This record gives sequence, structure tokens and C-alpha cells, in this order.
Amino acid sequence: MTQDTLSEAEYDAVTDAAAHWCMRLHAADCTDEERRAFEHWHAAHPLHAFEYEAMLEIWDVAGHLPRPEPAVAPPIAQPARSWRQYVIAATVCALTLPLGAYTGWNLGWLPNSYQHLSATDNVRQVTLSDGSQLELNLNTDLTFSNYKNERRVTLKKGEAYFAVSHDLSRPFIVRAGEGRIRVTGTRFNVWKYEDQVRVNLIEGSVLVSSNTALPGDGLRLGPSMQARYRHGDYTPQVSQTYPNDTSLAWRSGKLVLDNMALDDALPLINRYLAKPLMLADTHTGSIRVGGIYNIKELDNLAHSLPKVLPVYLTRNKEGNPVINSMPKQPPKS
Repeated sequence: MTQDTLSEAEYDAVTDAAAHWCMRLHAADCTDEERRAFEHWHAAHPLHAFEYEAMLEIWDVAGHLPRPEPAVAPPIAQPARSWRQYVIAATVCALTLPLGAYTGWNLGWLPNSYQHLSATDNVRQVTLSDGSQLELNLNTDLTFSNYKNERRVTLKKGEAYFAVSHDLSRPFIVRAGEGRIRVTGTRFNVWKYEDQVRVNLIEGSVLVSSNTALPGDGLRLGPSMQARYRHGDYTPQVSQTYPNDTSLAWRSGKLVLDNMALDDALPLINRYLAKPLMLADTHTGSIRVGGIYNIKELDNLAHSLPKVLPVYLTRNKEGNPVINSMPKQPPKS
């Protein structure tokens, strides 16, 4: 393959390879040797990386499609393939062919609009194709798919404030972690860090489920209510918020810690950091911290903690800063 101009056949080969690697890397039986081969292929040409990222977008759309019912079990001699592997191939074809895309839209299988949105160094305001308004916090990544019967957002990481355009016929669904938030038109905030998710309802009502594999639509929240869940939770933990709640201070560029235990504060802090802060032990996690911080300057927070708290910093073997509670006797050098 030339480094400058690629022929149509060469370009098609790259696309086919990107689809192959997307399926293999998501397969349970993907080997370390295959992963090394992928890294070599990915770095061999800029187009490889571009096409692979595009294929991941299609993979994300395919994950929203209904699972096809198996008509006949495959022969034992053939390797088993997941439903997503078949769906991604069908999705590529449907998104490529106008007739397929039109038919897929009418059946509710394919979106007529797909957006990948992210914010890195600044809070970002966006308008979705259905008219809903979003604000994205720093280090946020999400996708939006506009289907005939519903609207779907997948929050991969970060935090977003939603002002959803009212449409009773097409519910608005946000997937975050293992759970789901379902609305028709309302204002709410969703925060996600690792496997933790927090939902704050400002106006209207939402249904929150901690695991989409469980039966039922989840728990209903009213205004000034909050739901939390994480991996393995059967139901969300629901609580009331108060007029002085500061969880949405990020929209003004601030993080407010109101006398919080470090164990609770670190997830709020770490989602802004390239290298998360770690706790040495549970005792350190019980130390309380407060203050108002600029979300763009939280990299400096670690260095300032020993000035305001009885702690000192070390680093683990991965290079992460570790917060240690100050012992009664200073550690010997």
C-alpha cells in the first residue's frame, strides 16, 4: 500500500481490516498475539487509525440494535460468533446503502442521525438533532442516536446536563454504566466515573434503573431527587437534594467540596485528572476536605492537600500520587 494515494481496492481493504479488528478485539477469545498484531496494524498507517475509530462508532450503533433471533444453531465445527458480529456487518451495509438506511429507520433498527460528542478542556454546549440541549463537562464523551421510536444517548465517561425536548411518542434514554435513565422531556444531570453513576433531577421526572438486564423500568425520581448506582447494584440508592446542593457547580466552572470525606471526594476530583489520586488506607479516606476549586486547575489540588490537611503524598509504582494520613510520629527519612 502506498503512503500517498490509495486505490479504491486498497481503501476497501483497510475498511474490511478495521471491521475485522473491531470484532476480534471485542471477542471474548481474542488473544494477546492478536492484540499485538492489531497494535502493529493500527500504527502502520494513519488511515488505519481513522478507519478503526469510524468502525467503533458503527459498533456503538450496533450495540443499540435488537438482537436477531437465531433461526438454526450453527454446525459445531463452525466457530461461534456473537450477535454483535452479525449486526455490525449488517449495520455497515445499511449505513452505506440509502435504501437499507431508509428501511432500517422505518423499522426502528437504525438512526437517521448519529452524533459523537466530546469535551476536553472546556465546558461545551451542544444541540442534538432532536432539539434537546446539552452541556458537557470537561473530559466527557457521549454518543446520540436518533431512532424513529426513541432517542438514545450513551454516556461513556464524564458528566452532562440535559434539557430534553419534550416528545411523548419518543422517550429519551441515557445509558450510563450498567444502568439507564428514561425520560420524555425534562432537565437532569448525569455524572459517570468508572463504574459509579449519579443522576440529579432538576425538573420533570425520570425512571432510573441500575441494571438494564433486570426487569422493570426502575425507580421514579421527582424534582430535587438524586439516584446513585454502581456495578452490581440491584436498585439505585435514592436521596433528596436541597436548595444549596452544589453538584451542578461545574456548569460555572467550579467543584464544591462541602466537608466531604476523602473517600467520597476523590471520585469527584479524579474524573478531572490524568493520574487519579489514591488513598493509602481507609483511615485516610475518612479525613474530611472542603473548598471551592476551579475545575480547570484541579491538577494543582494534590500538591495543596498537605497544606490544609494532616496528610503527606507518596507515589505508587504506577506513578499515581497516594494520600497518606499523617502519623502521630513523623515518618523517618
